Amino acid sequence: MFPFGWALKSVLETVLLTLLNPLFWLVVLLVFFQYRRVAGMRQKFFGLQGYGGIIRDLAVSVGFGLIGGLVGGYLIVLSGLTITESSVLYLLLLAVLLMLISPRFLCFAYGGGLLALSNLILGWPEINIPQILALVAILHFIESVLIFISGHTGAVPAFVKLPSGRVVGGFSLQRFWPIPTVIFLMWGNLPPGVQGVEMPQWWPVVPPPVSGNPGDLVYVLMPVVAALGYTDLSITRPPAAKTRVSSFHLAGYSIVLFVLAVMAGTQNVFAWLAALFSPLGHEFLIRISKRAELARRPVYVPDPSGLKVLDVLEGSPAWNAGVRSGDVLCEINGRKLFSRSDLFALLAEPGHKEIGFLRQGRHYARESVVVPPGDVLGILPVPEGTETQYLTLTSRGFLSRWLKRRH
Repeated sequence: MFPFGWALKSVLETVLLTLLNPLFWLVVLLVFFQYRRVAGMRQKFFGLQGYGGIIRDLAVSVGFGLIGGLVGGYLIVLSGLTITESSVLYLLLLAVLLMLISPRFLCFAYGGGLLALSNLILGWPEINIPQILALVAILHFIESVLIFISGHTGAVPAFVKLPSGRVVGGFSLQRFWPIPTVIFLMWGNLPPGVQGVEMPQWWPVVPPPVSGNPGDLVYVLMPVVAALGYTDLSITRPPAAKTRVSSFHLAGYSIVLFVLAVMAGTQNVFAWLAALFSPLGHEFLIRISKRAELARRPVYVPDPSGLKVLDVLEGSPAWNAGVRSGDVLCEINGRKLFSRSDLFALLAEPGHKEIGFLRQGRHYARESVVVPPGDVLGILPVPEGTETQYLTLTSRGFLSRWLKRRH
């Protein structure tokens, strides 16, 4: 029987040691820069410097990343996944380089697939393909869990130009997690007279690249650092609904990749399939998600009942009154409004404001609010078709932007 209690205690102790690794804080620093870029996007499009907090987003990501690392480490122990320290270093360095092309390439699906293909074609670097791609699969299963529980947080409101030329409202979903977790290292053969932890016959699921009986080997847990990222676009459903769908798709991808990685140890053809599926399957998920969004009817578009709300600044007068994304602001002090200009004109009048709004298009509510002079109630209306700035769907990294400027 598998020693579940020993595994949980060992993973917890080793993950806590990972917090002392400088590489973990390097990944945290990279995540910080990503959230600073996201905050800059908010300011650029809406001029709301106080919209959200970089440190708060970073702290939430580190907290969820720690939980993900514990769960991922437990799955790694359960599967008996071993990997060399040099392979992890190759994977981390390549992910950082790929991030210069595009932020989403920080994801290990791309670096792991490229390392595997380089090994198959060039024989370098010396990595074990089943092990490194099984690691990528487990990390992505953890990512699917993290997306499900926190992928919608920190969604950035944006104007999006559709292929038809129409500008609609939406949300850019961008989350990044530093993951402190563990891997197994092979220490050698079990010395005579030494009693180790007894493992079941089916363990390890991913055998180490050595001859002989894996059960006669000594394994040690080593703390490692990983980085996971999630980018998506939501224009046809609320961010929370979109992330639920994305998490299920990613969980399916991770299970298929893990099966291919295990089978890669039996036949070379599966090694090729796993190496190709790792980056291409992940890219397919991103593209099919965007295509599905563009094929459905947009949600954040003008409403004949009044001024539809794309997003609300947390802590603003509208937020305190109960207005949320997707609501429709119908009147202020009994006077109808349908556009931004109507909103600005009514807010310019002195005195308290009584707002009437439809909650999610169903329930009508009235609330009294106090709007400071020069304030705009704290709402971001949906685009009205006259916007000249909109979100570019393809995010570029530093190197990609530099090459574009050169040409």
